[in-house]
Amino acid sequence: MIFVTVGTHEQPFDRLVKAMDDLKRENNISPDVFIQTGYSTYKPHFCDYAGFIAFSEMLERMAAAEIIITHGGTGSIMLGLYHKKIPLVMPRQKRYSEHIDDHQVHFCRMMEGKGKIIAAYEVEDLGDAINNYHRRVLELQKQVFQSDGKDMQTMGDFSQRAGTFARKLNDICLGIIKK
Repeated sequence: MIFVTVGTHEQPFDRLVKAMDDLKRENNISPDVFIQTGYSTYKPHFCDYAGFIAFSEMLERMAAAEIIITHGGTGSIMLGLYHKKIPLVMPRQKRYSEHIDDHQVHFCRMMEGKGKIIAAYEVEDLGDAINNYHRRVLELQKQVFQSDGKDMQTMGDFSQRAGTFARKLNDICLGIIKK
């Protein structure tokens, strides 16, 4: 299963939602797809979806997903890493009116350069990124293992920090829900 999240930012992310629906409609991807669509106005016809889901459901879906596809928000990326998966990230872009600036693009480029994510900046790149996901993950893992050992320590430290971030985010969300 592919789990897609666009987060909770108020601007629609129709570009990602529609691209996933089109890939499914055209049989360019085979796994089942569930999309958390947020404020997107496009409603999928070929993928399961919900506008918003509980944080606990998001964690369950991420744990069960073969591939996690997310917008370029720090929290969503970190949750994917917390589940020991390399997220496939399509950052929201200002030029498509998906965000107020391009901070997600800049963050994705930095994370991609460190080998922490696989990025698809344009719709045209998404199908290839999905279909070659497992090969690209293996390539990233080989790069880490072929390093001088420093990357393994960094990867462990980063994974630990991502886990701490996810736990704190969960505590915050649970605190808000209980109020």
